[in-house]
Amino acid sequence: MPDRGSGRGPNGPNGPRGPRGPGGPRFNVGRPSRGAKSLLITAAILAGLAILFAMFAGFWTDWLWFRSVDYTSVYRTQLLTRVTMFAVFGVLMALAVGFNIWLAHRLRPPLSAMSMEQQNLDRYRMSIAPYKRWVLLAVAVVIGLIAGGSASSQWRTWLQWVNGTSFGTADPQFGMDVSFFAFDYPFYRFLLGFGFAVVVLSTLAAALTHYLYGGVRLTTPGSRITPAATGHLSVLLGIFVALKAVAYWLDRYGLALKSGDLRNAEGWTGLRYVDANAYLPAKTILTIIAAICALLFFATLWRRGWQLPVIGLGLMVLSAVLIGGVYPALVQQFQVRPNEQAKETEYIDKHMQSTKDAYDIADAQIEDYSGTSEAEPETLRNAVNTTASIRLLDPSVVSPAFQQIQQVRGYYQFPATLDVDRYPTENGDQDTVVGLREMNVNQIPERNWINEHFRYTHGFGMVAASGTEVQDNGQPSFTEQDLPPRGELPDYEPRIYFGEYTTQYSIVGGPQQEIDYAGEDGEVEYSYSGDAGVSLGNWFNRAAYALTMGEPQILYSGAIGQGSQILYNRTPKERVEAVAPWLTIDGDPYPAVVDGRIQWIVDAYTTTSGYPYSARTTLGDATETSLTENQGEVIAQENQVNYIRNSVKATVDAYSGEVSLYEWDEQDPVLQTWRKAFPDVVQDRDAISDELMDHLRYPQDLFNVQRDLLQRYHVDNPAQFYSGSERWEVPDDPTHQGQSVPPYYLSMKMPDQDEQVFSLTTSFTPLNRDTLAAYMAVEADARSEDYGTMRVLTLPSTTTVWGPQQVQSRFNSDPEIAESINLLRRGDSEVEYGNLLTVPLEGGLLYVEPVYVRGAGQNYPLLQRVLVAYGEEIVFEESLDRALDVVFGVTEEGEDPGEEEPPPPDEGEEPPTEDATLQEAIAEAEDAWQEGQDALAEGDWEAYGAAQGRLEEALARLSELESARNEQEETPPAEEGNNEGDGGGEGADA
Repeated sequence: MPDRGSGRGPNGPNGPRGPRGPGGPRFNVGRPSRGAKSLLITAAILAGLAILFAMFAGFWTDWLWFRSVDYTSVYRTQLLTRVTMFAVFGVLMALAVGFNIWLAHRLRPPLSAMSMEQQNLDRYRMSIAPYKRWVLLAVAVVIGLIAGGSASSQWRTWLQWVNGTSFGTADPQFGMDVSFFAFDYPFYRFLLGFGFAVVVLSTLAAALTHYLYGGVRLTTPGSRITPAATGHLSVLLGIFVALKAVAYWLDRYGLALKSGDLRNAEGWTGLRYVDANAYLPAKTILTIIAAICALLFFATLWRRGWQLPVIGLGLMVLSAVLIGGVYPALVQQFQVRPNEQAKETEYIDKHMQSTKDAYDIADAQIEDYSGTSEAEPETLRNAVNTTASIRLLDPSVVSPAFQQIQQVRGYYQFPATLDVDRYPTENGDQDTVVGLREMNVNQIPERNWINEHFRYTHGFGMVAASGTEVQDNGQPSFTEQDLPPRGELPDYEPRIYFGEYTTQYSIVGGPQQEIDYAGEDGEVEYSYSGDAGVSLGNWFNRAAYALTMGEPQILYSGAIGQGSQILYNRTPKERVEAVAPWLTIDGDPYPAVVDGRIQWIVDAYTTTSGYPYSARTTLGDATETSLTENQGEVIAQENQVNYIRNSVKATVDAYSGEVSLYEWDEQDPVLQTWRKAFPDVVQDRDAISDELMDHLRYPQDLFNVQRDLLQRYHVDNPAQFYSGSERWEVPDDPTHQGQSVPPYYLSMKMPDQDEQVFSLTTSFTPLNRDTLAAYMAVEADARSEDYGTMRVLTLPSTTTVWGPQQVQSRFNSDPEIAESINLLRRGDSEVEYGNLLTVPLEGGLLYVEPVYVRGAGQNYPLLQRVLVAYGEEIVFEESLDRALDVVFGVTEEGEDPGEEEPPPPDEGEEPPTEDATLQEAIAEAEDAWQEGQDALAEGDWEAYGAAQGRLEEALARLSELESARNEQEETPPAEEGNNEGDGGGEGADA
């Protein structure tokens, strides 16, 4: 019998049952079986767990990585700050919006469907009624999540506000410490923006709720809004207007950070005349008007009606247009524009001083320099060696030579631009060009997952060469070379697991052996013994990394076992940026052998865009040179800044991956702020070892930013700044048109120095001109008491001193040099020009440029000639010493001091004619060149060097014959020039 009243009979409310046979089971139609239900529930649970694991895997692997580098405090502080801000501001937003929706519903009027509008809305009210609480909760939670996510991205702003350190410098307009603008003002702006978002969203939600429940009516006859809705919405609008009053007040301080345009002042920041005398009082007046208007809105709680608030709001809008817009425009048009320079002088001076302080260029020592010398030739020649150690090896050109000569195996690579460092020799420190032999997995013999991530895991050894000397055949003079490494460097761990080009992950230390290096008996195997990686010894970690790396084989591969570690985040820049996410990272880390280890040295900067009156700089643009593509770009936390300090020196161990951060600028308030936020992350400066100090240097990216500013801010007179009459520019690289010449590291001394110091140098030209305007050098040796001292030599505008472009142009247009270049280019050889170095010498300027030749079928350049220019003299010789002798006239051009004059011919022999002798010399040069190319193709370097020596002798003989021939010509000067041109053509044709 069916159950009575239970609704469970065949015709009960649960619907008909399936047919049932005599005594047989009852069948359910349209419902899954119990097993199917269990399967679906299990699948849903597994899917949920998979989603949760995928979400958790990212957090877990990040935690494991920070633990492997011993910087869990950074991850913990960053994560807790983000979570706290997410929770606090998300909850505040959710509560505010939810409360106003609840209040609007609570203040709803009695419902009566008196119009079509209300009848239509009644359907929505009825459908929502059973789920009102859930709808309210869902809306509040969704809005809270969005707000919390946005707020969590402001974790840096919060930490700087909480830990802000005084700069000890007041801004020139308000007398506020710079820390207010750098740390406090951004956080107040964030709070104000959040407050506006809360009020706007709450107002919209409340207005929609009032409309849904009849508090606001659009088409219903009678009153369009109830008194309760009027009071509610007026309070919200009053809060909005009150926040606008706060915004006007903060805008007053924002004027000190206001960007604008002024003649010859790109990136202008700070108040100008119209700001101080029109906008500043206007903002104060608007603050008062907005506060009064807000009170009028609040008054509607007692005095019903919108008349006064609307009048007040209209007055505020009108005032904003007239006082905040029209009045400043009139001041600019009729007071400033007729005499802009006089009006802006005071503010230009404030802007100039603040910019110089913010970029640490205020103490640049600027002095006049004649650009010409009256010293005797012997004095000039002798002064060269004491003035500079001229670096002939260009790190941006010789990388292919390192690659071909020291690569050893095809899967090793060197950076496209090598680095310049200093290493001790018997004669003191020597400028040295260095590069690491890193792994290039794209060139391994057979590419597969095991080879790429287990076998070929690391590079091996440093290669170093003297920067000032080369071998007779033009090859670099290596001071550290081969595998295993041998040379003058002290013993060190040569394996390179972390490097600039090591971007793939590797799994090391497990059962799978690695290729260590290629020895005489074949490839040597090795197993990593460090602890830089994350252990894959348990299945949970393996599953997490299989997911995050997108490689399922990590989960089940037999090549992973006890002791296996995964190495990733392996470039020096990304490791430093990860453990110190508040730092801006220099684009060019460089390696050094320190205390028996290869250490990557990484310069790091603290920056802010909140320094009042200081010009803003776009880091990406200011640091771009002709070498940027090869060296790498700066990793900036904010690309637009107006304050920068090289406050941290970081190291990354190439074997262990250990990251160490050292305080460098002990006076930097931005670093002090971050050290409060992340204690025990940055070590004190005293922790820097003496051997590490030997290799620290002034960073290129900071120097690029500072020289970019000095183009405009080297003057002290606001009138000169405004007119732009003394403006400089960084010249284009003569060998890379359209790109700025990079700064060069060079051991040299400026006129006021007693001995050479490791320096970073650059030159300036006048705006839109190619002559030289100034030369600058900064002491780059961190051991020097004068480290960071900038010395700028300014040349008189009345004297024409060649700039880099002009030197290169004269070099290219000289007929004798062009003839020699044509000989070097024979047989499809290529000529490459090295760095054009500039050195102040006894009142004048010495230019030196190495010239390299890449022979046909030869994959790397060899140094073959040197260009030297001084004053009006320009020479092109086979060695630097020879070129210096000739340019200063110590020996006659074309004469070899070490060669004895040939004996006179026998009386019975008829002396050869000049043409015959010339042809013989040309033939000898051709034969020597061809022999050299044949030896080069066979890899016989000894024969190649001998052939190059004979080629040099033949070319010297040609030059000697040409000089003698010109002296014997008795034609006018114009005809002599023609004959010289003919001779050049004959040599070129030959």
